[in-house]
Amino acid sequence: MKREYVYRGFERFWHWLQAALIVFLGVTGFEIHGLIRFFGYDQAVKYHNIAAIGFLVLIVFAIFWHLTTGEWRQYLPTWKNLRAQAEYYVFGIFRNAPHPTKKTVLSKLNPLQKLVYAALKALVIPVMVVSGLLYMFYRYPQRYEVLGLNVGGLGVIAVVHTIGAFFLVSFFVVHLYLITTGRTVTSNLKTMITGYEELPEEPEEKKASVEVNEPVLSK
Repeated sequence: MKREYVYRGFERFWHWLQAALIVFLGVTGFEIHGLIRFFGYDQAVKYHNIAAIGFLVLIVFAIFWHLTTGEWRQYLPTWKNLRAQAEYYVFGIFRNAPHPTKKTVLSKLNPLQKLVYAALKALVIPVMVVSGLLYMFYRYPQRYEVLGLNVGGLGVIAVVHTIGAFFLVSFFVVHLYLITTGRTVTSNLKTMITGYEELPEEPEEKKASVEVNEPVLSK
């Protein structure tokens, strides 16, 4: 095994801030729908809108970072080993089966993670953002009057936004489970805090390491 710097500073900052914002948006959003009571309705609406704006700002910076660093390629879906990866999470991990894919700095996500994260970034989050903005700005000032978007009321938008919220909650729960599937229960968590992870050496690297550490025999 070798210790590699896998997750850079902004990547970890973006990950943890995104997680915190999604949890806070979930709590305030479900309170707005009357499912829980914590801040009170008026304050929940206020905090939800503030967190939503913060989430939009974070998305802009994250998109810029992914495009400029080339990290967006990490999320390109692949069908290779997809079934094997799913079977590993459902059955293999409980039988101490070997992991079907090998993690590297250039390929941080396994096939199942690539597919789920691609769907999350290309479908679920855009739906949440658009429906949230429509819900927030369905009435807007235009010169001396207030106009409304022709969206047939807020009912449909609210339903779409709520369905997206349940998808995010489901992803969050599954993500908590996946955190525990590393070499140890806490290894993935430590990696996302420090940025470093123990990765298996390539065969060439193992050979080079052995050659360097072999004692030189005198004639």
